[in-house]
Parts: sequence; C-alpha cells; structure tokens
Amino acid sequence: GTYGHSGALKRRYNAVMAAGEVVIAISEHISRHLTAVYGTDPARIRVIHRGVDLGRFDPAAVAPERVAALRAAWGIAGESRVVLLPGRLTRWKGQAVLVEAMARTARADVACVLVGDAQGRERYRAELERAIRRHGLGDRVRLAGACADMPAAYLAADLVVSASTDPEAFGRIAVEAQAMARPVIATAHGAALETVADGETGWLVPPGDAEALAAALARALALDPAARAAIGRAGRARAARLFTTEAMCAKTLAVYRSLLEVREARGGG
Repeated sequence: GTYGHSGALKRRYNAVMAAGEVVIAISEHISRHLTAVYGTDPARIRVIHRGVDLGRFDPAAVAPERVAALRAAWGIAGESRVVLLPGRLTRWKGQAVLVEAMARTARADVACVLVGDAQGRERYRAELERAIRRHGLGDRVRLAGACADMPAAYLAADLVVSASTDPEAFGRIAVEAQAMARPVIATAHGAALETVADGETGWLVPPGDAEALAAALARALALDPAARAAIGRAGRARAARLFTTEAMCAKTLAVYRSLLEVREARGGG
C-alpha cells in the first residue's frame, strides 16, 4: 500500500520495502508511488496484480440456499434490489458517501447493505447510524456486520460499490465482485482505474462525490436484467484474463527465477 509517509522517519522506514534488487508492486498505481515517493528505478519494478481465486469466487459454485440465507439475514424483501458495499467500517472506505448517495436515490425497491466489521470504530458506526436516521433510510440501509460467505454476498447483490475516498493499492472488492459477475461502481483513483473498465464492467465516479455516486446508482439500477447480465459477464471474463491467483503466482515465481538466473550468471551458485 501507500501507507503514511509524511514524516522523514516513516518514509525511511517504509523505504525498506522498496530496497530489493527487484520490487513487486501490486498495481501500476503503487509502481508510480514507489517511483515518485521513494525514487525507485522503474526498471527494478515488476507490476503483479493481486489475484482472485476464481474457483471460490464463481457464481456457479454458490448454492441458491446460501444466497437466500444471507438475504433473509439482512432482512431483504423478496424482489428488492440490493446495493452492496463490503469493507471494514472505516471512514476512507466511503460508507458515509454511499449513505448520502442513497438519500438521493428515490427508489423504495432498493436496499443498501454495508457489510464489514467496525473493528472497534464504534464512533464511526454511530455516525453512520445517525446519518441513516437523519435521511429516513432505516428501512433501506443496513449495517450488516462481518460476513463469512462473501461469494454468496456478492451473488445476493445486484450491484457492488467500492466508494473508497483514499486510493486503493489494489482493491480486491472490485475484482471479487466482477469475478462473481456483478457490475461495479468504484471511485476513479488508485488501482480502480486498472481493475474496473469504465462503461464495460462497471462505472467510475469521482471520490467523495455523493451526487455522482447517486447518478451512477440510478444509471446502473435502470438497466434491464439482460444488460446487467452482459456487464457481469464482461467483468468475470476480464477478471479471468487479468486477475487470477494462478497468474499472480506464475508471475511471482518468474521474478524469483530471473533473480536466481542473475545470481548464477554472477557465479553465486
């Protein structure tokens, strides 16, 4: 990740991660960060995107009962559409922005589920609860807590949102959702610019912009089932092409092999 680097001591501490003969970055975003902040020579950087297990995150592998159980646990009425934002409850994940966007979305048939543990951030959780009450969204927005079955959670949703207000180093939520053939709305910075194909597998909106997010929600929810399914298929195909665990492991092993070859060429044994 980018981590904090405002102080000289912290920057020096972080720089250890960029000190190898070769440095693996999990996105082009992190590659640029390494060069800009730590002066890492781009020739030493290898971009290897994080991988997703397409065996686990596969719509065909999730029994309908798992999906139904989650929707029941969330209190979702039979035909209600579901907007899902997974992520621990912390301000930069953008839950508050999505609540504001939902307040601008005048559709009673749409429920929003915020999945994630507060991890001790009870003040922020209480802030979200107040915002939900203030906007009269008590019957439309749920704080669902942690979820042990994320493949089913994605499949229970019609649309997945990643509203992070700080740039994601990679952002596995957007990729996992696409692997589950779900359209994605993500914020247009960080690695989301690499993982979401705007207009093809989802939509990108400015970070922290509740009005733009509400407009994207309206556009996505207005699509007919066939159009949403086509976007979902495009997302899964792109995830299978670019963001698998197999590709991640193969590229990582290739980096290690190349270093061993250099060592052998130098006579290092």
